[in-house]
Amino acid sequence: MTTAPPTRRRILLDTRPLRHAPYRRLWTSTIVTAVGSQFTAVAVPKQIYDMTGSSAWVGVASLVGLAPLIVFALWGGAIADTVDRRKMLLATNSGIAALMIVFWLQSALDFGSIPLLMGLVAIQQALFGMNMPARTASVARLVPPGELPAALALNSTVMTAGWIAGPLLAGALIPVAGLSLLYLFDALALCVALWAVWRLPALPPLNGETRRANLADVFAGFKYIATHKLLLVSFAADIIAMVFGMPRALFPEMAAIGYPGVGNDFALGLLFAAIPIGSLVGGLLSGTFSTVTRHGLMVVLAVAAWGASIVGFGASNTIWLAVVFLAAAGAADMVSMVFRGTILQTAATDEMRGRMQGVHTVVVAGGPRVADFVHGLAAPAIGAGTTVVVGGALVVALTVGLALAVPSFLTYEGAPRG
Repeated sequence: MTTAPPTRRRILLDTRPLRHAPYRRLWTSTIVTAVGSQFTAVAVPKQIYDMTGSSAWVGVASLVGLAPLIVFALWGGAIADTVDRRKMLLATNSGIAALMIVFWLQSALDFGSIPLLMGLVAIQQALFGMNMPARTASVARLVPPGELPAALALNSTVMTAGWIAGPLLAGALIPVAGLSLLYLFDALALCVALWAVWRLPALPPLNGETRRANLADVFAGFKYIATHKLLLVSFAADIIAMVFGMPRALFPEMAAIGYPGVGNDFALGLLFAAIPIGSLVGGLLSGTFSTVTRHGLMVVLAVAAWGASIVGFGASNTIWLAVVFLAAAGAADMVSMVFRGTILQTAATDEMRGRMQGVHTVVVAGGPRVADFVHGLAAPAIGAGTTVVVGGALVVALTVGLALAVPSFLTYEGAPRG
């Protein structure tokens, strides 16, 4: 008989997956690379803006990276299901590390070439798209099923901490070390990831057969989703939350006109920081995740809570109330992220996990970009605050409708706590 975890573990972050050495190595590398990747996320737009003086070029860089991310995440997911995932991680991590050296050289030598920088961004996003499905799909092979929610909470928590700490460190380092060294620091962080992946066990397909992936494998992944309502609803819930309820495109306008008496720059920084801070707090208090088996219900409740919190944010007339609602949205997003990830890794067979993670990568990356367009289009017509409130209300309504349309999702239960 398994004894119940202590009260502290039921509330705080469940660290039981760290008992497993392979997972612990992968997780430790994530701590370093989460910060390093944010160095590059800050360095690229700053370098582009310094070279052009135009925010439009910064936006172009985001779009340049989207197409290769979509294509190679889908293809990479198919590859991750047909080869040894450890070898795939070694190859893609090595490629990204080498690419960061090129980023560093073009910046340090002051090439001043926008086409070169855009090309490097496209290659980086392609390699990232291939790396993430293999990395995420490997977690279910490294921990027992009952510890998977805890493992995903650990992953999400350190990633969120990196999103907060990375930009802050980058901002402090640029005046001291210079922008180009941020790329070099990211390359060094990736070397830590390479060491961790090198020490992982082999992760070939469970049937022992490795082969080349082809376009048919990619389409097979979509067919698999279409015939499994559980997976389809999980993806649909995420799309609803991000497309209708991610208001980040309106943060600058709301910071400028929505909170009288507060400096625009200070308000803007708080708005951008609030969601990841809420996610981090949610992750640190995720011990209860391991005791919950109604994973489908948790996704529905979390996405609805995200929508309700966004409504509260849109209706807020003070910056601090806005931050509280955005932080609550971030905590809800963490819950949704963990249980959606658990469903994707447990409801799908191992031979399909890479493809499911590839589609997940596309949804996570593409949804907020679509949201930027939708919110930016609606705000001039009905106002920023109203756009946010309507979007959040749509999230709640559509999520409830989705749950009622597929009641089996509400009753879906994951593996019992290990």
